[in-house]
Amino acid sequence: MERDSRALGKALGPLTVGHLLAILLMILPFGLLVALVQWQRQIQIGSGLLVIGFGAFRFINRRHPRGLARIRPTHLGLWSFAVGIAHGAGLMLVPIYLGLCQGVDLHGTSQAAALVNANLGMAMLVAAVHSVAMIAGGGVLAWLVYRYLGLSFVSRSWFNLDAPWACSLMLVGAISLSISLTKGP
Repeated sequence: MERDSRALGKALGPLTVGHLLAILLMILPFGLLVALVQWQRQIQIGSGLLVIGFGAFRFINRRHPRGLARIRPTHLGLWSFAVGIAHGAGLMLVPIYLGLCQGVDLHGTSQAAALVNANLGMAMLVAAVHSVAMIAGGGVLAWLVYRYLGLSFVSRSWFNLDAPWACSLMLVGAISLSISLTKGP
C-alpha cells in the first residue's frame, strides 16, 4: 500500500504478533480443557463439530467486511489479530492439540495430546511455529508479487481461497470427529 519494498519488511512483525495472539486466544482454552480427562471424548466430539460448523459457516458466508480492506500501518497488529480471529485462527490446530490426530499411543491418548498435557509451553510452541510459518510463506509470496508482478497484479487478478479454506476446515473437523467417534469410551 505504501509502494515501498521496505514497508513489507516492517509489516511482517505486527502481522506475526497479531496472528500469534489470535491463535493463542483460540487454542489455549482448548488446551486447558484437555486437563478434563474424564470429558475428553465429549470435548473431542464438540471440537470436531465446532470446526465443521465454522467451516460450513465460512463456506456459506463468504463476504468480507469492506472496512478491513485498507488499514493504517500503525494498526497492522490489531488488524492481524482481528482477521485471525474472524478466520478461525487455530481452529485447524484444535484437533491436533486435543489428540484427535493419531500418533504413538500413550495410555489412551496421542503423542501430541500427551506432550501438550505435560507442558503448557507446547501450546505456545505450536502457536509460534504456526505463526512464523504462515508469516514466512505469506511474506515471501507478498515480496514476489511486489517485486516481480507489481501491485496492479493483485487488484486485477485477485482470487478467493475462502471456499477451499472452508472445505479444509470441514474436512479436518470430519476426520477428527470420525476418529473420536470410533475410539472406545
